[in-house]
Amino acid sequence: MKTMISKACLFAVIALFLTSCASYFGLEGRRGVSSSLVDYLYPDGQVPPKHDETTPHLRLPLTVGLAFVPSEKGTSFSLPESKKTQLLEVVKQKFVGLDYVKEITIVPETYMRSSKGFEGVGQIARLYGLDIVALVSYDQVAVTSETKSSVLYWTIVGAYFIKGNQNQATTFVDTAVFDVNSRKMLFRAPGVSDVQQSSSLVEVDQVNRGVREKGFELAVADMTNNLAVELDRFKEKIKEDKSVQITHSQGYGGGGGIQWPFLLILAGLAILRITKG
Repeated sequence: MKTMISKACLFAVIALFLTSCASYFGLEGRRGVSSSLVDYLYPDGQVPPKHDETTPHLRLPLTVGLAFVPSEKGTSFSLPESKKTQLLEVVKQKFVGLDYVKEITIVPETYMRSSKGFEGVGQIARLYGLDIVALVSYDQVAVTSETKSSVLYWTIVGAYFIKGNQNQATTFVDTAVFDVNSRKMLFRAPGVSDVQQSSSLVEVDQVNRGVREKGFELAVADMTNNLAVELDRFKEKIKEDKSVQITHSQGYGGGGGIQWPFLLILAGLAILRITKG
């Protein structure tokens, strides 16, 4: 009789373990991390002004700054700054080779956290000599939940769950490009991803972190594809000169225009040909 009671208690404990393992260890639930572009640029309840009638004045070629909008501290998950720098390097490649861009600088998150608002952005712009800034904000929701595939195996070292938790991360990133002087947004490009992977209980933390980092990688990759399209559109906007005022720095031809060094070479060749003739 005692043996039957003991077995019944054992099965009850196992059943309880199976149905609530993730919750018991504090692993099951919904977690998120985000950075708000609006809250960063307009802190303390400031209201964004209307820029409809503002005309940005851009002096080509441009110096561009890339940065992540900082998230609020105290979140359960934080993307390492080294990883953010790596992702910004991917974004940077979309600006490399553009004839109207002179230099691209990745701004450390430490500088971004030093102050908020356009005043802070202006200080960073003066420090790096930036004309425009591309600010990457994000919103990620991660869910870890127990699945029906939970199986408890008894081994010589104790109980072990296999493939019993489903880890999912939905990630949204958005890159907004601003003219520093006019504070007007020139264009924006979004990106999204959804990553899922199952895991055992003992590896759930590691897998969950991997899923969340992979979510950022895929969302940024999607965003950069959209960014390439927006950069092409912006190039055409510069040529048409409809909503932005454009001036050129000395020596800059832009857009494949003929520059003075090339003209001098042509003149020299023409004079040489006349002399030989």
